[in-house]
Amino acid sequence: MSEPLPAEASPRAERPICPRARFAEIVSRPEAEIDLAEAALWLSAEERPGLDVDRWLAALDGLAAAARRRLAGIADGPGADLARLERLCDLLFVELGFGGDREDYYDPANSFLDRVLERRRGIPITLAVVLLEIGRRAGVPLVGVGFPCHFLVRCARHPQVLLDPFEGTLLTADDCRRLLARVCGGHIPFHPRLLAPVGPRAILHRMLNNLRALYLARGDEARTLAALDRMLLLAPDDAVHLRERGLLRLGRGEVAAAVDDLARYVAVEPEAPDRAAVQELLARGPAPATTVH
Repeated sequence: MSEPLPAEASPRAERPICPRARFAEIVSRPEAEIDLAEAALWLSAEERPGLDVDRWLAALDGLAAAARRRLAGIADGPGADLARLERLCDLLFVELGFGGDREDYYDPANSFLDRVLERRRGIPITLAVVLLEIGRRAGVPLVGVGFPCHFLVRCARHPQVLLDPFEGTLLTADDCRRLLARVCGGHIPFHPRLLAPVGPRAILHRMLNNLRALYLARGDEARTLAALDRMLLLAPDDAVHLRERGLLRLGRGEVAAAVDDLARYVAVEPEAPDRAAVQELLARGPAPATTVH
């Protein structure tokens, strides 16, 4: 089965919108009012100029309509949520072929929701966004789980029911222990708090952090900086990323902006181990320097 994607550009696509400004507006809302799918698509639109966000929102609506047709015969009752989840997973991961990209896991396309919808391949967190957003539209209550190194999904009303969106399979707590040991190399001990649900803001932050790491590894400073900019829209007092952006800006000669970031860094992290070095750098004035490591 292959559900068609909308082919026509939407009316809104004809009216230019600044992706960064639209993303900032969405994430400034209270957590419960953040539209995860739309915000994720505006992340894509900043790097893919001209992207028709409404087209891909309509694609999600179309997939959700297909899901609702599949779920229509399931009567309400104690096992209804689990039956609906199983049927939804069968539709997405078996019939439609969504799944993890094992050939090029670190392709940045795997972090862009439109590309994941188009290719039906992604990494755990973007596949989770597809599942969460279709589930929300189709009446299957799900929540994201910020599991280390491998994002998961859980059934909102049955927290013991966990799902690996990369594999499209259900997990037990013991499965999660084994998964953690495999993906994190045994460096993080398992604890039930690792299975706590997270909201849209944390999901978007993690998506951006993935992109930041990819671009940093490739030496793409401009895209690394753009990812940091949007991460700091989500978490303005994140000391780690204030410091990182400040030093990156400094290295690029953007001295005034770098000074702002580093001054804010020492303000929000007064016990930082490099506080004295940063303050000395700030005291030297506007001449570029990169001596803080």
